[in-house]
Amino acid sequence: MKHKSVLLDEVIEYLNVSEGKTYIDATVGYAGHSGVILKKLNKKGFLFAFDQDETAIKYSNEKLSAIGDNFKIIKSNFVDMKKYINSKVDGILFDLGVSSPQLDEQDRGFSFHKDARLDMRMDKDNPLDAHYVVNNYSYEKLVEIFYKYGEEKNAKAIAKAIINNRPINTTLELAELIKNNVPISYRNKSHPARKVFQAIRIEVNHELDILESSLRDAFDLLNVGGRLCVISFHSLEDKIVSHVFKELCSDDESAKKLPIVPEHLKARAKKIVKITPSDEELDDNNRSRSSKLRVIERVK
Repeated sequence: MKHKSVLLDEVIEYLNVSEGKTYIDATVGYAGHSGVILKKLNKKGFLFAFDQDETAIKYSNEKLSAIGDNFKIIKSNFVDMKKYINSKVDGILFDLGVSSPQLDEQDRGFSFHKDARLDMRMDKDNPLDAHYVVNNYSYEKLVEIFYKYGEEKNAKAIAKAIINNRPINTTLELAELIKNNVPISYRNKSHPARKVFQAIRIEVNHELDILESSLRDAFDLLNVGGRLCVISFHSLEDKIVSHVFKELCSDDESAKKLPIVPEHLKARAKKIVKITPSDEELDDNNRSRSSKLRVIERVK
């Protein structure tokens, strides 16, 4: 199973991976980033990793075991990071969004290009799936999530069409319904189902609900000098990441009117970089086109 991890070289560079240190991959997926991190640890230090997807965990366990045994994959959402990690670490990576293999596996129901039962669960134990959302949510609730999580301007027309055509069982049924209920001009820009599928996926997996608190928990686990790297794939994620990072890299509000900022009110982090994929990476991996990497370093 081969796919190139988004911004791989940049992540490894800015995460400052060094032998003997400890790192967390909050979204191990298929171990694209974790595999390189573990190699650079050279059987020293330790790597913790999190994922909810049993298939991804099994694959990554085999892949990482071939490199070393100084790692542990925890089947849990990264929102539970503090529950499982009770010591400081030197770097944490969040690679948000859906992994390429999840999109490629037809029966997972993430893709609007492949026919499958509506699903979209990252964790197959999750009782909520896309089929339930599409067939049971009210018109008002559908409009809300399409606007909020998909920034979909045709949310009302699409929600109305869904209500009037239930039951809708498969991804291609839903994709075709969306295409037939948006203006023709809208269909020519990008696939008209993209934003709605994104919105449903975010709703099913509670992705944005948990992101802010998870980033703050992750920062608390960092040693001074440790780095927090986050790859986001759409503006909603990036707004949350940007907000948290800006707050951590700013002096406390109460210090604004003081002539000298006391040490305990100074910023806890400094900004390292914000980058998007190079033209070369975009050519090599078109799924990286909307990605953005932000990195901060803990200073106190």
